[in-house]
Formats: sequence, structure tokens, C-alpha cells
Amino acid sequence: MASSVELTQSEGVAVLTLNDVPRKNAMSPELGDALQARVAELLGTPGLRAVVLTGAGGAFSAGGDLAMLESLRSLPFEDARRFMLSFYSRYLSVLDLPVPVIAAIEGPAIGAGLCVALACDLVIVGDDSKLALNFVQLGLHPGMGATYLAPRKVGAQRAAELLLTGRRFDGREAQAMGLALEAVPREQVLPRAMALAAQIALGAPLAVGALRRGLAVDRVALQAALEREALAQAQSYGSADLGEGLKAAAERRAPHFEGR
Repeated sequence: MASSVELTQSEGVAVLTLNDVPRKNAMSPELGDALQARVAELLGTPGLRAVVLTGAGGAFSAGGDLAMLESLRSLPFEDARRFMLSFYSRYLSVLDLPVPVIAAIEGPAIGAGLCVALACDLVIVGDDSKLALNFVQLGLHPGMGATYLAPRKVGAQRAAELLLTGRRFDGREAQAMGLALEAVPREQVLPRAMALAAQIALGAPLAVGALRRGLAVDRVALQAALEREALAQAQSYGSADLGEGLKAAAERRAPHFEGR
């Protein structure tokens, strides 16, 4: 089945479901296009009060599509930089929604996939979900707003530790460090997110909308971070370390980086 994003709506709450189950909703340009199209569709929806973003097949997102990353290694530097900015904008289109967005994370949320969840207003996560900002373990500079969104959620020191090590952690730790609002058993993730969305939907829409804008990310600061990340990721694509990181990931072994 081709990448898609499913949309359902009921009583002012929309649910967007990333749906590329065979690849655990890996972040491809096609899936990003589908998400951006659904967001555009919702922008004109009367009576919209809240949005829940989740993933099909027991995964939120396995992160950046490895085949896409491999293909980017052959692009000229400037083409790769421009591509990454466009790629970010597809997924971060969730920031354009005028209502609160709740990420419902069942299963893994890795790398850029976790960044999209961090761009949402609230995060509900499975207590056993596997999470990571593992860019450096692939030999890749972080992207998708990681260097802005992670410190905003968990503070500078903890964000630096997560980004510099790329280590994995579970939903319980995500809640403890403030990355998620709540960690619940996996089967309760979507029901809890839906209940929270329904509660938000009962609020006065003009007040909630204004509050959401007031609490939202600083788009100028985020864009500056995205520009830096796109530049650094384009540099990473020309490195031998990224080739080693991708090969190690495919072979399910630890990478051996040489800094070149």
C-alpha cells in the first residue's frame, strides 16, 4: 500500500494517521506530501477544535527513510540543502493548524519522527514506546527542528545529552523529563489522546485559538534552526561517516566512525 495519511473527524476533533505500515511510517517525501495535503484540507474545516496525530500499525514513525538518506548522498550540496528545507516543511506543516495538536505515540518514534511529535502542543506516549533522537548514531547532523524543539521541551542540558548520545529511552522516561505529558499503557494511548482532545474541544474556540498561538513555537527562531540544520545535514551527506552509519543500520550492528 502506498504512503498515505488517513483523516477522520468527529465532534470537532480530527485524527490524522500516518499510514505506511510496512515501513513503520518511515518519513519519506511521499508521506510528508500526504500529511501536508491533509493539513491543508483541515485549514478550511469549520468547527475544528483539536487534532490528534498518530501512526498506524503500532508505530508512530521509525524516523527518516534510510533509502532516501542514501539517495541524498549523491546530490550536490546545495540541492541537498534545499531538499531538506522542503522536507522539513512537509512534516512541520502541523504547526500551521490553528487548533491544538496532540501527538499520540504508540510504539517507536525515532529521529525526525520524534521531532514531529515534539512540534505538537501535547504528547501522549506509550509507557513502553522506544524513542530516540538518534541522528548522530547514523553519522548525520540532527534535523527536523531537533535542535530547537528538544531544548524547548526538556531544557538545554537534557536536550544536549539526548542529541549528543542519540540514546534510546522509553515513554516513562519521556514523561519524567517533560518530553511527554503522560505515559500510559500502549492500548490507552489513542483513547487518552482522544479524551484530551475532546476536553479541549469543549473550550471557547476563540480563546483556545488565541492561547494556542501564544504558546506556540517561535517560528522565526525555529526557521533559523532549520536553516542551520539543513546546511549541516547537507554537509553530512558528503561524509564517509554517514555511509558507514547507514551500512551499520542495514546490517544491525554498531557503526565505526572515523570522522571523515
